[in-house]
Amino acid sequence: MKAFMIERYGDMAGVRAGDVPDPQAGVEDILVRIHAASINPLDLRLRDGAFKAILPYRLPLILGNDLAGVVVEVGSAVTRFAVGDEVYARPDKNRIGTFAELIAVHQDDVAAKPATLTMEEAASLPLVALTSWQALVERAQVQPGQKVLIHGGSGGVGTIAVQLARHLGAHVAATASTAKVELVKELGADVVVDYRKQAFETVLDGYDVVLDTLGGETLKKSLQVLKPGGKVISVAGPPDAAFARELGLNAILRLVMSALSFRIRRRAKRRNVTYSFLFMEAGGEQLRTIAPLVDAGKIRPVVDRVFPFDQTREAMEYVEKGRSEAGKVVVAMT
Repeated sequence: MKAFMIERYGDMAGVRAGDVPDPQAGVEDILVRIHAASINPLDLRLRDGAFKAILPYRLPLILGNDLAGVVVEVGSAVTRFAVGDEVYARPDKNRIGTFAELIAVHQDDVAAKPATLTMEEAASLPLVALTSWQALVERAQVQPGQKVLIHGGSGGVGTIAVQLARHLGAHVAATASTAKVELVKELGADVVVDYRKQAFETVLDGYDVVLDTLGGETLKKSLQVLKPGGKVISVAGPPDAAFARELGLNAILRLVMSALSFRIRRRAKRRNVTYSFLFMEAGGEQLRTIAPLVDAGKIRPVVDRVFPFDQTREAMEYVEKGRSEAGKVVVAMT
């Protein structure tokens, strides 16, 4: 089969297309012919080698963390799917590789594709929808009436998180650029702060939850808008010891992770709020819960542009250079 892979960590020069053996489905796996996949910042960070100390992939590595496609083979112990089923998924972190024609995925990490979506729309959802769900539902346990701030409201995670937070009954604020303010309002944000014109920390206050997708100074300033007992959950900030424990890392790496996040955790503690880092996990059950929300119109995907599969490198460069207007960039196999 054809696939896009990295042969060495670094820039786009290390990404190439090539022929690789077809994957083999295990007894609890399904083999999916991929119709579409989407580009995530995670793909770029993996390409750069940002996680090579904690996710020791063997090179060459096929990139890609989202898919939508059709089941073409099922393992002998598979009970949930049959050949011909349309599915979407974010494979487990140890089994990524959706920039390819085929992939073998454990049945627990897959869900039936939302019926109302095209393959391209469905492929844009899994990673960002799971990230939003795990941050807002599982970790923050957002309740009706709570105040939630989402940074990067027009981004891949942001567009879904805004809609999910609204569905959960929260008062939703988001940050966005001038050109994206109206889109983020349409997605359900009650307040949109144009970061080109206003400093969010000077106009927002008393929030229960902040979902940080940007890190850096934005993360530090986010602590100021939380009320006592509030939570900032970051997908872009420094990893913490809890993340290291989730990955089963050794004591030395747990200490390293703890040190990396020490300053932001100390800042949070001084303000009587909490900081945690989120690295989303695959979850077919969660995708099965999200699909009806999509089909009911509660959550809609936002797709910026679709590239043909043979332009996957160009699609990655498009994302890396910040050319995306809003939402996700997708590659289509057909």
